[in-house]
Amino acid sequence: MSKAKLLFDLIMYVNTKRSFTAQDVADEFGVSIRTAHRYLADIDEMGVPLYTEPGRGGGYRVLNNRTLPPIVFDEHEAFAIFFAFQSLRNYPSLPFNININSVSRKLYASLPADSRHKADRLGSVLAFWHPAKTVPSPYLSLIIEAAAEQRVLQIEYVSKNENTRREVEPAGVYAYGGFWYMPALDRASGEIRLFRTDRIAALEGTSETFVRQLRLDDWLQRLAASEPKDPVRLYAELNREGVRQCRSQPWLEPYLVMTGPEHGHVDVEIDRNELPFASDFFFRLGTSAKVIEPREAIEYIRREARERLRHYS
Repeated sequence: MSKAKLLFDLIMYVNTKRSFTAQDVADEFGVSIRTAHRYLADIDEMGVPLYTEPGRGGGYRVLNNRTLPPIVFDEHEAFAIFFAFQSLRNYPSLPFNININSVSRKLYASLPADSRHKADRLGSVLAFWHPAKTVPSPYLSLIIEAAAEQRVLQIEYVSKNENTRREVEPAGVYAYGGFWYMPALDRASGEIRLFRTDRIAALEGTSETFVRQLRLDDWLQRLAASEPKDPVRLYAELNREGVRQCRSQPWLEPYLVMTGPEHGHVDVEIDRNELPFASDFFFRLGTSAKVIEPREAIEYIRREARERLRHYS
């Protein structure tokens, strides 16, 4: 076996272990203990984070932040991963404390010269973009760890009128529109609530565990096909610009109906507690849309228009 192949196999071996001795390595690979120590020193220099435990019963341990063994990707797979990283650049916070630029540089440097040139060309015509956010979410890793271990969290949450203290059972986190969200059971109300993680002002982990009542994938499926608890019909007529704006909204696009080359309408049932959000959206569309019902949305738009006129009078 060549030394390169042996070192590759050794990296895979130590990544499956939490602790081991040089004798374990020597027995596994049929080499002397002295050679085992030398090869372990070689992979340590290659970036595998090892540390030694001296004394009787000591040996080697691998740090939690272990280096993965080399993985071979074809060109299309490498490009897909490289540009997937680019899609995360505008998130001010990421789990696992990774530096996207550093990871991207490592992957880019590993590409052959012709593939790097191709990546440069693709980078000038391909982007996964969303508006950059500046508010960090410093507790992402702690939330993910607590959700995985089913541990209760105590959080201070920035609500509309005041900061509130809550005990929650987190289901996990997901990214949407440049923000991170945490669906969790609010213990005080007994209801599932959705928290934006950048609005968590303080967080403390506890040793108390919980029985999981909500899985993250179930929440996301429910979100995609949710039925309003208190349904109200939202009907609005649209001109060309209104059609264009509504087509860019995931919550409205499936319910857009074209009634002519440049006109259409939306007809959808939403939850009553979503009326302020929906009314504000159509208020901002101005004369590009006209809400026909519900009456509450029309009154909201009229009230906001009067306030705007009063503000500038």
